[in-house]
Amino acid sequence: MASIDRYIFRTSFGAFVLIVVSLTALIWLTHALREIDLMTNQGQSILVFIGITGLLIPLLVLVIAPISLVIAVSYTLNKLNSDSEIVVMTAAGMSPWRIFRPFLAVAFVVAILVTFISAYLAPKGLRELRDWATRVRADLVTNVIQPGRFISIEDKLIFHIRERRQDGLLLGVFIDDRRNPKERASFLAEQGEILENDRGTFLVLINGSAQRREPAQRDPTIVVFDRYAFNMSQVSGRSQVTTYGVRERFIWDLAKPDPNDPLFKSQPGQFFAEFHDRIASPLYPIAFVVIAFAILGAPRTTRQSRTFSLGLAIATVGGLRLIGFASAVFAANNPAAVLLIYGSLALAFALGLFAIARGAVIEPPSSLINAVDALAVRLARRLAPT
Repeated sequence: MASIDRYIFRTSFGAFVLIVVSLTALIWLTHALREIDLMTNQGQSILVFIGITGLLIPLLVLVIAPISLVIAVSYTLNKLNSDSEIVVMTAAGMSPWRIFRPFLAVAFVVAILVTFISAYLAPKGLRELRDWATRVRADLVTNVIQPGRFISIEDKLIFHIRERRQDGLLLGVFIDDRRNPKERASFLAEQGEILENDRGTFLVLINGSAQRREPAQRDPTIVVFDRYAFNMSQVSGRSQVTTYGVRERFIWDLAKPDPNDPLFKSQPGQFFAEFHDRIASPLYPIAFVVIAFAILGAPRTTRQSRTFSLGLAIATVGGLRLIGFASAVFAANNPAAVLLIYGSLALAFALGLFAIARGAVIEPPSSLINAVDALAVRLARRLAPT
């Protein structure tokens, strides 16, 4: 790799890393603030909070990386053109293909990254997120329920404890269970402790009473007990078999799904659409770089505006990705929609590579530029203070 190639590659890839890290951190922080109740309401530590929310980072990078690459390439091309470096390289006899080569190398590096994330890392993160959430819920009585607070663990199930000792013994236990529409049950106990065995997880209530009332009855039925085992298996989720969603499956699971998989039987179109969306994901970074370079890579003078070209590149890239997202959604019900994904990518490659080979300068007509400039002048005059 020549020195000019290393210079362009280093500038483009460095800008890409900076942009993708900044955007990912910003979006992750926004999402993490929504999950702050993991610490406030559910009593989890800061490490659990960071760990659970951090598992979404690969999925965020998968979406942000192609966009960050377009911004990085646009920045690099604008820098090269502003410093007249593209003009000098063109005057020295370098063809557009020669200048395009280091940008293409960056695109392939990002495509490999996107391939790894979409095929393995993002589904792995989502799986770990589901398993970690299950473990957190499994420890909801000993770790989540806070003394002196009424906690709604799930819909129509409320817990309250007065005190929790260091040995795990719970004092002053109250449970209000309205999950059964035919009966409302309330439990009061002086003490409670967690018992786990082969049958599941149970909250053993000691010295208390159970009140059950059916809608047709006026008065509840009260039963006093010495010991009562409240089944927590469904709440903790330990007795349930984990079924991973379509986005939580690795790409090889989507390529050859188990015919007996209940989710595949009920949603075969989702597997088909997700598989082709994963296959097309690494092609988007390369297509975006081809489009950006085709529109912005030609040398321009300082009098030629790059604003319209930059807007055209952003609009083209956004339209191409929007077609991909929409086609993946429609492909779940109509498999032929995947042809739009590959067709739009093929068209973008064909037109972009043709423009690069011809060294075409893609910019709007001068009449449109003059019209927009005149409109901007009139707006400035109207908004100017008198």
